[in-house]
Amino acid sequence: MRRLLLATLFLWAGFLLILVPWSVFWDRNYFAQTLPALQSLMENYYVRGAISGLGLVNVYFGLAELVAAITSRPSPPTSIGAPSVGPRE
Repeated sequence: MRRLLLATLFLWAGFLLILVPWSVFWDRNYFAQTLPALQSLMENYYVRGAISGLGLVNVYFGLAELVAAITSRPSPPTSIGAPSVGPRE
């Protein structure tokens, strides 16, 4: 369950980092409008691409974690003091 939650977190963060720099929300940022230096930095396509690249890395790790969670099998429960099922001598 914990791995699925971690995979979900990575995937959501990744998709947000991929999409938000190219949206209208990114262009109408309050902090960027008050600071002209920050606004010119946020309008730079290289900065947007770098942030989207970080999003791709997050999506990759999310998918890797999801595959690991699906392919891992839980170990069978063992009880303490139970007789063994193997052949007797």
